[in-house]
Amino acid sequence: MTLRYGARRIRCRGFWTTPTCLNASQTPKVTVPWQRCRSVASTPNAERVLFPGALNSKFTNTIEFLRPTTKDAIPTYRVMDQYGKVIDKEIGTETEDEEALSLYRNMVCLSMMDVLMFEAQRQGRLSFYMVSAGEEGIAIGSASALSPSDVIFCQYRETGVYMQRGFTLDQFMNQLFSNSKDLGLGRNMPVHYGSSDLNIHTISSTLATQIPHAAGAAYALKLQNMQQPDIPPRIAVCYFGEGAASEGDFHAALNIAATRQVPCIFICRNNGYAISTPTSDQYRGDGIASRGAGYGIDTLRVDGNDIFAVRRATKEARRLALENGGKPVLIEMMAYRVGHHSTSDDSFAYRQRVEVEDWKRRDNPITRLRKWLEGRRLWDEGKERELRSRLRKEILLAFDKAEKGKKPAIKHVFDGVWEELTEEQRWHVEELRDILERYPKEYDIDAHEEGLDSLRELEKGGRR
Repeated sequence: MTLRYGARRIRCRGFWTTPTCLNASQTPKVTVPWQRCRSVASTPNAERVLFPGALNSKFTNTIEFLRPTTKDAIPTYRVMDQYGKVIDKEIGTETEDEEALSLYRNMVCLSMMDVLMFEAQRQGRLSFYMVSAGEEGIAIGSASALSPSDVIFCQYRETGVYMQRGFTLDQFMNQLFSNSKDLGLGRNMPVHYGSSDLNIHTISSTLATQIPHAAGAAYALKLQNMQQPDIPPRIAVCYFGEGAASEGDFHAALNIAATRQVPCIFICRNNGYAISTPTSDQYRGDGIASRGAGYGIDTLRVDGNDIFAVRRATKEARRLALENGGKPVLIEMMAYRVGHHSTSDDSFAYRQRVEVEDWKRRDNPITRLRKWLEGRRLWDEGKERELRSRLRKEILLAFDKAEKGKKPAIKHVFDGVWEELTEEQRWHVEELRDILERYPKEYDIDAHEEGLDSLRELEKGGRR
């Protein structure tokens, strides 16, 4: 057998082998073609490199450094232009009219909630908030193209993902006020949502930690998809900003995802700024998409202001992620962060107001979709006024209810650590109860459900 024929036969084999044992102590052995080629040695007349670290590279006797500045930038995929005109009418948008209307309503709702909650924070009624202005199409568009069973890992500007998946206005407001109906029982700061029912992991303040978590979860899903073929396969989806892509967690996650070939979509929102740091100071290369190619990951750059492009790209990425047992996909969604980084930030300290206003006027995902709807006679100014009036009432009603709600019971401070209270925790409960009883004017116990009774219940030794 010749070397060339042997290499070709190796490449033609199956993508991964069938596991012989699937018990708890043994995980399936997954072997990809390029790993099998490592034992192949080069021959004197070989035309391509067969070193384990760089397979299939041609030999050359010319010194030619790879110069990124001389190469064309990675193209940006779009379906419609900024005027709402579909570019390829034969393919269209692959979105039904009623579905497009639903997406538009959610984007408007998200935008209005952001404005109202930002104002509420400025009034001192909320401690913190983050808006999604300019990025509504990325979150809502991508979420609409995923399966409800897919596991989601968000950063902190994916409110639209929650909204599209069914997170209610009441649930948003309960979390923002950390009241007794908050799914997190008041343990997180505002906008750090989470929902096990919607398969979305709770948001963490620590930057980029969700990226390796998503890679690990995707590997678990890969094994689950193999072991349970009767259940529809699932993938993991991870959202992060281009600033998070400068963290070490990003590189570790993409590398392990590529080498283990896990079914995961990494969605980068490149909005131009990592808080106050513009992209020009973050990296020199061609955005974040170029890094995906460097890790051997299928990669696409998309116009994030085009919700139809976002949807189609996400659908195709999900198909690729499940291909041949699984593999990672990176999508760089291009956008512009219209709002401040958060309510703790004043973006006009590091960028010109005219720059922001220019982006607002020139292009944004909501107006682009509205132009498309109006072009199909599905929307008009009257419907817009009616929608905004109704949504404003619904948002403020949920806001008012959540603001008046009681805080979670104090006993929940000790939940979620041990199944039963430890001896040390009992001392802490007793000490806390003693302090609260001795200084009633310093602490508003009545604001919490059950008051001090919740701590006394713990002291009795009952299971929680």
